Amino acid sequence: MQKRVNLFCVLLVVSAFAGCVSNNQRTNETRPNIIFIMSDDHAYQAISCYGDSLNSTPNIDKLAKSGVRFNKSFCTNSICAPSRAVMLTGTYSHINGHVDNSTTFDGSQITFPKLLQKVGYQTAIVGKWHLKSEPTGFDYWNILPGQGHYYNPDFIDNGVKKQMHGYVTNITTDIALDWIEGRDKEKPFCLLLHHKAPHRNWMPSPEYLSKYDSVEFPIPETFFDEYITKGDAAKNQEMEINGDMMLAYDLKIPEIYGDDSNMVGYKGDMDSWLRIYNRLDTAQKELWNNAYQFKNQQLLDSQLSTEEFAKWKYQRYIQDYLSCIASVDDNIGRVIDYLEENNLLENTIIVYTSDQGFYLGEHGWFDKRFMYEQSLRMPLIISYPKKIKPSIDDINFVMNLDFAPTFLDYAGVEIPNRMQGSSLRSILQSDTVTSWRDAVYYRYYEYPGPHSVKRHYGIRTSRYKLIHFYYDVNYWELYDLENDPLEVNNIYESKESKELVVGLKIKLYKLQKEYLDTEEDSFLPAPNIEVDHNAIGCNVTLKYPYNEKYSGGNKNALTDGIRSADNGNHSYDYSVWQGFEGHNLEAIIDLNSVREITSISCGFLQNNTAWIFRPEKVSFYVSEDGKDYSLIEEVATKESASMTDAKRIETNVNIDPVKVRYVKVIAENIGACPDWHSGKGKKAWLFADEIIVN
Repeated sequence: MQKRVNLFCVLLVVSAFAGCVSNNQRTNETRPNIIFIMSDDHAYQAISCYGDSLNSTPNIDKLAKSGVRFNKSFCTNSICAPSRAVMLTGTYSHINGHVDNSTTFDGSQITFPKLLQKVGYQTAIVGKWHLKSEPTGFDYWNILPGQGHYYNPDFIDNGVKKQMHGYVTNITTDIALDWIEGRDKEKPFCLLLHHKAPHRNWMPSPEYLSKYDSVEFPIPETFFDEYITKGDAAKNQEMEINGDMMLAYDLKIPEIYGDDSNMVGYKGDMDSWLRIYNRLDTAQKELWNNAYQFKNQQLLDSQLSTEEFAKWKYQRYIQDYLSCIASVDDNIGRVIDYLEENNLLENTIIVYTSDQGFYLGEHGWFDKRFMYEQSLRMPLIISYPKKIKPSIDDINFVMNLDFAPTFLDYAGVEIPNRMQGSSLRSILQSDTVTSWRDAVYYRYYEYPGPHSVKRHYGIRTSRYKLIHFYYDVNYWELYDLENDPLEVNNIYESKESKELVVGLKIKLYKLQKEYLDTEEDSFLPAPNIEVDHNAIGCNVTLKYPYNEKYSGGNKNALTDGIRSADNGNHSYDYSVWQGFEGHNLEAIIDLNSVREITSISCGFLQNNTAWIFRPEKVSFYVSEDGKDYSLIEEVATKESASMTDAKRIETNVNIDPVKVRYVKVIAENIGACPDWHSGKGKKAWLFADEIIVN
């Protein structure tokens, strides 16, 4: 009897164990694989299934036909690295800490790949990472350092850096498909396939170097926008195709400089161009030269007017940009084909998106950052044949905040309370959704910084968009997207908008509270300081010109009696500063008569993240006749040049009473951003606020 009981117990245990294995296998069979494909700066306007006639993207369109295409998909912060941090964590930038491209991602926080790992998923990321810290939560990672290169790129393969020969979009897909092929086929997998393309500087693959040569693209209606109703942010940005694109690096016409190395922007532009051009091997260079040199010579021979040259720049930009997308589309086709051939398509969630939107000449711009529609809105296509019926979603407001919760939901993982997005599963699998957001909240932080887009936050509803620009300015913009889809008519100040503004602000503040983002006032600059001294109102003669975008308000801003505050939270009102790009400040002040003075001082700004450096040396001179100057004192830089916090630095000298009429101040710009800086070799800025003479 005892033996029979023991045998029965053994059979029971074996049976239970077999049942557990069977259940686990069934779970793995039902859990979908996930392939999250994200390109960099792919505008929805450049995807044919979104209805624009710019280009053809047959493979992305094929994905859309098998899944859901979202027409109201938005980002929380339109810039590369922060968008990636939002995607990983399901939280806004102020929660995950990655507010701009200068910060380093904290890999210790909760991310969806980590949670998928815990339930048995194999996880991998291949391609662009751009978060500075090493990836965490991945069984395998093979990433591009920084932005990566288009030709013969470096990759960091689980910590080991190596150069790969070929074109980056093809190589990234090769690595991804190799990983899928070699994975443990008994487990579900999650692959993040993140392409560099079509990020600036838009270098097409060898087979597409001349793809759009015969195509003349229509100029966007707002290409020559004058920003009449917009504020300083739109007027002072540095992302205009006509004015801010680099001739060699962006537009691929290094020949335009000829033998004139003194042309404005020559050194920084050519250095940037040669760094990438010299990565090409001999055969690649031959193909490149054959494709571009004849076209470039045609340009040089054409003697275009200013307006015609602006339009030419647009054509070159859009041709190169769309040619890069052609390679992305080809490689998405490769992924789809692999999944079909290996019977993986039915049970695989495939997402195609971009890290944010992008301007393709709208308002005259390239890049992103602003909350205007082409930057805020992202393409988003989700295919999962086993569970999702093909459709087009024109109604629901979805965000990159929702990716992490969606993946976890489909994998059967509890969504952490910390995540601020929502799973899209109810939208993807139901015709009617009873409760969903009716507005999106946006916030951009990276100012001062590349492209000089001022900080702002705002709300977008189905019809309206309200934006508050802050930090060194304080004004609002309001757009009626139904009557003004191009966003050229700011109606914030109109009488008819008063009641509407009140309602939108209530909704905005409610969202800020919901997302725990209620500290905008802490970023506002301290008010500027009025100072009284002997040089107020005196004429200033500059040897080198200041940049018009940072004029301090007028040509005599250095003697207008207003200087910047020393702000404890490192926020400054940039309207008071006079900026010199690559030049020294060399100023002569005429006091109008001979006066007795005892001190001279000047304030300088250091903000390395904005490429603004304190001068290497400041020299003070005086003269009675304006011809013979006596050196009073030289003050050399002593503070660390690598500090990152913005700081106003007062440089002053006290002297024995001396009678003078003219005061000369020479502040030496460091010239170019140093080797350790992200802007290595490009022009450094010097900012001064007031030369105070007492």
